Amino acid sequence: MTESPHPRETSELFGHAAAETALLDAWNSGRLAHAWLLCGPKGIGKATLAYRFARFVLAGGGEGGGLFGDAPSNLEIRPDHPVFRRIAAQGHADLQTVERGWTDDKKSKLRSEIVVEDVRGIGHFMSLTPAEGGWRVVIIDSADEMNRNAANAVLKVLEEPPRNALMLLVSHSPGRLLPTIRSRCRRLMLQPLEDGVVADLLTRQRPELGPSEVAALAKLGEGSIGKALGLADEGGLDLYRELLDLLHGLPRLDVPALHAFGDKVARPENDGSFRTVTELLGWWLARLIRAGGRKGAGMAEVVAGEGALMERLLAAASLEHWLEVWEKITTLFARTEAVHLDRKQAVLGAFMAVERLARQGSR
Repeated sequence: MTESPHPRETSELFGHAAAETALLDAWNSGRLAHAWLLCGPKGIGKATLAYRFARFVLAGGGEGGGLFGDAPSNLEIRPDHPVFRRIAAQGHADLQTVERGWTDDKKSKLRSEIVVEDVRGIGHFMSLTPAEGGWRVVIIDSADEMNRNAANAVLKVLEEPPRNALMLLVSHSPGRLLPTIRSRCRRLMLQPLEDGVVADLLTRQRPELGPSEVAALAKLGEGSIGKALGLADEGGLDLYRELLDLLHGLPRLDVPALHAFGDKVARPENDGSFRTVTELLGWWLARLIRAGGRKGAGMAEVVAGEGALMERLLAAASLEHWLEVWEKITTLFARTEAVHLDRKQAVLGAFMAVERLARQGSR
């Protein structure tokens, strides 16, 4: 498995030309907002754009200008540029990044949230004179992970922003942020990537994958290269096929096969597989409900035959009942993770809830 580069080390950005142009136009106008909220689904390149813009700002406006001092035409900073190298090495004096910290000195596990200690020094950092005479930049990735105290500490900085200081907040779910934080940032919405872009990136970063695997993972990724890569690394495509094989047996599940599947994904060493299966089953049921809401408009298949399976299940019960099952399963999996319930029983319970509803239409 090839490890994906961190956004601070990534020189290229794909599929977000409009967002990049918005940042460039703001810079060229001379009226750059002091705080930006970079929004959109997880894994589509928001952090990559944040670091790309930070490099541009800390390099004094990048390298894209013409011979006569005209405005830069892009945000690109070459990987051999000193600013790029220092940021990649986490050694630039005018850039501070905020992420979830470690639970202990051994750095064995990340905290579940960004706490006030992680952000306490932001105000002082941004008020200092830039070490290299330009700007001070803070990147928070992701702002959704801040607890209440951390969010309030960041809000105080946003209320009285220093001069030549820029804050870039990466957010997958801006609705979870304090309204006062959202109101003090300029929002920039990034859209999911096209399947072709995700496929190209998958081919670059996971060259061992075949064309059919790449195409299927691109669809499963739903515009997120981060999600597609995660599924590739967790064997998500094989798990998805196994999940569909079980569902194809409805209205009566293959009980021995279901138990074997539950045993497989519930093993302690398969922690990632369990989470992948819970996400895939919830995602598939959500697609089923969306397909039903479109009244026959259909849904692009990831695996051959799943369209016919959706039609059969939608004929077995109403959308309202499928929505109730989706909510029940989502709650079951969330509780299983939160209070460490038996994972195999959670998997069995989820599939049996689907089976009970599917049987209604076969009576």
